[in-house]
Amino acid sequence: MTNDILIREDANGVATLTMNTPKTLNALSEDMISALQTQFDDLMEDKSTRVVILRGSGKAFCAGHNLKEMTAARQAEDGGKQYFLDLFAKCTRMMTTIPKLPQPVICQPHGLATAAGCQLVASCDMAVTDTETKFGVNGVNIGLFCSTPMVALSRNIPRKLAFEMLTTGNFVTASKAMELGLVNRVVETADLDSETSALASLVASKLGAAVKVGKQAFYEQLQMPLLEAYAYTGDVMANNMMFRDTAEGIAAFLEKRSANWTQD
Repeated sequence: MTNDILIREDANGVATLTMNTPKTLNALSEDMISALQTQFDDLMEDKSTRVVILRGSGKAFCAGHNLKEMTAARQAEDGGKQYFLDLFAKCTRMMTTIPKLPQPVICQPHGLATAAGCQLVASCDMAVTDTETKFGVNGVNIGLFCSTPMVALSRNIPRKLAFEMLTTGNFVTASKAMELGLVNRVVETADLDSETSALASLVASKLGAAVKVGKQAFYEQLQMPLLEAYAYTGDVMANNMMFRDTAEGIAAFLEKRSANWTQD
């Protein structure tokens, strides 16, 4: 599927979403947020897609919200307050849909991921980037504290380092981002597409039904006290053991053969 601002390509169980407004550094305009939300809503019901890759075209992954749109909204009678409330609510819904998707979402940032663009990286399940990419939540440099990006960022990296990024506006390198846990892998620029695709293919090769319940359980248990988390995940594993394909996978492992899975 192709439209003006978002391109979707499907192959071998992997859906690749490419933000395609390079002139604005793939800023999260109202239209971009809406386009991403539409695709995420479709993916929620898509049983043929096992993994999603999210990337951007041009020289940067995403520069955050569209400041020109936000400036224009200030002309409203209320100074744009209701517009901003609606905008951030739509962005929050889009960001929080990502962990709810049944498919793992791999982010592929390059060049620059700043403000809400950095939030987008932090909201995805995994991230592969290249050595040249920089990450930041630098709204403070223009007098706008990155409060909503802070939510995802502070749940990805140590809080003191997140606070330093938020209050200084300084960028971190790709290697530092991996050290902090914001990204999984840092590769050479020439290898970025192939390394991301390799990770997506590996995840897509697993039993989709198991990955689906596992992803949901991963995020649910993070919010629970320790014993509650163990009780919840024990129930999840017991239900997983009831899958026909799980029994087949165990049998295949013990018999040293390939599994004959029938589920997506």
